[in-house]
Amino acid sequence: MYNGGMAGLTYWSPNVNIFRDPRWGRGQETPGEDPAVAAKYAAAYVRGLQGNAGERLKVAACCKHYTAYDLDHWGSIDRFHFNARVSKQDLEDTYDIPFKACVVEGNVASVMCSYNQVNGKPTCADPHLLRDTIRGDWKLNGYIVSDCDSVGVFYDEQHYTATPEEAAAVAIKAGLDLDCGPFLAIHTEAAIRGGKLTEADVNGALMNTISVQMRLGMFDGEPSAHPYGNLGPRDVCTPAHQQLALEAARQGIVLLQNRGPALPLSTSRHRTIAVIGPNSDVTETMIGNYAGVACGYTTPLQGIGRYARTIHQAGCSDVACRDDQQFGAAVAAARQADATVLVMGLDQSIEAEFRDRVDILLPGRQQELVSKVAMASRGPTVLVLMSGGPIDVSFAKNDPRIAAIIWVGYPGQAGGAAIADVLFGRTNPGGKLPVTWYPQSYLRKAPMTNMAMRAIPSRGYPGRTYRFYNGPVVFPFGHGLSYSSFAHSLAQAPTTVSVSLASLQTIKNSTMVSSGAIRVSHANCNTQALGFHIDVKNTGTMDGSHTLLLFSTPPPGTWSPNKRLLAFEKVHVAAGSQERVRFDVHVCKHLSVVDHFGIHRIPMGEHHFHIGDLKHSISLQATLEEIKSK
Repeated sequence: MYNGGMAGLTYWSPNVNIFRDPRWGRGQETPGEDPAVAAKYAAAYVRGLQGNAGERLKVAACCKHYTAYDLDHWGSIDRFHFNARVSKQDLEDTYDIPFKACVVEGNVASVMCSYNQVNGKPTCADPHLLRDTIRGDWKLNGYIVSDCDSVGVFYDEQHYTATPEEAAAVAIKAGLDLDCGPFLAIHTEAAIRGGKLTEADVNGALMNTISVQMRLGMFDGEPSAHPYGNLGPRDVCTPAHQQLALEAARQGIVLLQNRGPALPLSTSRHRTIAVIGPNSDVTETMIGNYAGVACGYTTPLQGIGRYARTIHQAGCSDVACRDDQQFGAAVAAARQADATVLVMGLDQSIEAEFRDRVDILLPGRQQELVSKVAMASRGPTVLVLMSGGPIDVSFAKNDPRIAAIIWVGYPGQAGGAAIADVLFGRTNPGGKLPVTWYPQSYLRKAPMTNMAMRAIPSRGYPGRTYRFYNGPVVFPFGHGLSYSSFAHSLAQAPTTVSVSLASLQTIKNSTMVSSGAIRVSHANCNTQALGFHIDVKNTGTMDGSHTLLLFSTPPPGTWSPNKRLLAFEKVHVAAGSQERVRFDVHVCKHLSVVDHFGIHRIPMGEHHFHIGDLKHSISLQATLEEIKSK
């Protein structure tokens, strides 16, 4: 597209903000609520876009929106006026983790600062966040860009500075290199003439932006001279790319419930399928937001139609489902069919940028439609949910007439084909939920404006995400069923590990141990990784992919999470066979926790690990054996 003069080479993607609150309209853009998942996704996404040719860039990626940005428009509060009050602890062990991975592990070319303030300062005007952290501590090799009109927002909307020239000067001095929008173009020269900014400050910002253009080859002559100069329109929408879209959709589908089991459906027993729901024959809805132009669509109705005869009724005119005028035809369709598939959920009219949800239920009268159709259905009823964020479908989970529930996200152009492949067993589902699905009652206790991750029982605040919330859930983080069953067994893992201290000064330092934990900076972190060897056996009758999630729970402590994900691995296991998976656990990286001051410490004592129903404990003990006096 660039070679054809139809696109640039700078992509402000990925969005790696933590999906902290289930109502967030932009949560659909992110990899979920877990920092470890978001960090791994961030680095891999960036490397995929930018290539692996050293300093040379294929495409310049950008990790956004830094930082603690996860509220768009909730009630009377919007992102342009929101001051996110965040503790050092939460910033360090949750919000900043994916951004650090972008820079340190992904070597991203750009980071975007967000609209909101963090602890009273606009992120695009905070030298601690930009100059000191992104460029200083993390060593960004690239530029820092504002979200569009962010500098104008903190002047016009937040009234952070008295004049526009001061706003320009504050932003550039804080470390901002590029303004998405006209604000700096209009006001920077006056800031220099007024002595608020120097030409050297501007030159530094220009160096950071122009060097990225150089790394993209924009000064190297015609595109044909570039490593990717031979790419053109014929390379878009190739069969291989379309197959990849299908495979991505298949892997992203999560089987939430399967009574009986009712799935997979049979082409011999289920010859006629009633396909019902406002998302049953959609196209653009499947690609969510911030998407390009699809090569072509396969809707859920079309996908199912490849396996069986279909009877189609929308049931509702759209996802808002304001009336029941089409319910009768939907119920009649279910009575005639061998099985019923309801494709319900959300779209960009319900959740989107600048549109947070007010609740997490199915919109309008969708729930009523689902229940009435399930009651009338002659065969098994399958509920397919299309959405970016979680939905409280407790009613369906508890309804014995609803045989199975599937979440498909926004599955892309091939979503309908992937859904049908899972329904009829051509694909064995293996996806896992990247977010907790809460009950609607959770929302009353957790205002979107409260950024605290940890529960505050004295105030009735429940905490956020599986790491800190212990209350009831509809479906937990990491949940996902398969048409196969898998058994785990521990082949090899240590039981006791010594953590050696770095120097004699460590002993003399009064801050060495706090609540039985050692500062990471005082430990010898060059020790060999702890190897966990797990055998995974497919005890079912169908080949399948299985994702192992390795969680750990640290010794009890006031700043420890309930549990946290250390690592995850997907393995394909043939029916009846067994595969071995190895996890490398690094003590300083994986077993440290963050205290109230944002300091990483390694708790001594029993650390508990679990993968599914498999449990193992390792005792960490500090040792002074390698200490030498200076």
